[in-house]
Amino acid sequence: MTSSVFISISNITQDWEECIRKWNLNLFIIPATVITLATLLANPILLTSIFLSRALRQETRYVLVANTLTADILFLILNLTMVICNAAKARFHWLVCELVTAVTVTVYCCAILTVTLMVVDTYAAVRWPLRYHDILPPARIRRILVGVWLLAAMYPFTLVIIMEVKKVTPHETGAVCLVLISLGFIEGQNRDQIHIYFFITALICTILILYCYIRLYMVTRTQGIWQNRFSRARVTLLAHGVLLLLYFVPGFVFTLELSLFLRKDISQDVRVWISTINMCILMLLPRAFAPYLYGLRYRELSDTLMQLLKQHRRLGQITG
Repeated sequence: MTSSVFISISNITQDWEECIRKWNLNLFIIPATVITLATLLANPILLTSIFLSRALRQETRYVLVANTLTADILFLILNLTMVICNAAKARFHWLVCELVTAVTVTVYCCAILTVTLMVVDTYAAVRWPLRYHDILPPARIRRILVGVWLLAAMYPFTLVIIMEVKKVTPHETGAVCLVLISLGFIEGQNRDQIHIYFFITALICTILILYCYIRLYMVTRTQGIWQNRFSRARVTLLAHGVLLLLYFVPGFVFTLELSLFLRKDISQDVRVWISTINMCILMLLPRAFAPYLYGLRYRELSDTLMQLLKQHRRLGQITG
């Protein structure tokens, strides 16, 4: 069983590598690197602003922002590492590739779940302003976030453990390491389970987001905050809506990739192109926009950041 499985994986990864070489898709490493490095410069600055400010650390929404930024940083590092290693033709031990896949899925799902919690947090703050701090204090939200990380990690790591216990995966190396190939192979062994997992997760998040936004509109429509075309409420809703769209679209594209992965009537070139664009562009866009949208949306965060920059400039002038 293991020998035949490895032949299949070896053939898939080898064909994938040849297709990348044929179309020069390794050039996508350039936008992937630029977007990743730009985001990795911005995210730690916002995280530092949150962690150094006692007032921000005590705000539930900033705890959620910090968790999203942390998950995004981990995802960007893992994603860029895979892109660079694949471009450099580094060969991965298949167990290592599976573990990287599990961690990548975990941090991606954690970011999606945390963004969904941010919508719920906004709804709670508007719906119950007097009881908000009692309903979602920072200590409680931290415990919820621990549960989010465990929930996001449970399914992918369980799959890896099951595959190892059953000795379904080969202890060999592959030509490329991609989340799509790892999950596509696992899906071949566990029909429909992965689709059900992603579908249920996306459905729950979508229902929660739509419910909260509809209820928010119904609660606030009589207060006049929607009448001005450029009101703060409209701008906030638009910014968060764009960010949610950017987070969810790559997930739906990835689900499409999984459904096409084992189909014989779909050209290998099409699968490789879709996967490369999603991995090197689409999945990075929400993480690139997030720190700037958060900085514009949350005035306290931008004010804290400006204060830290002024303090740093003063220290530089004194020491200089």
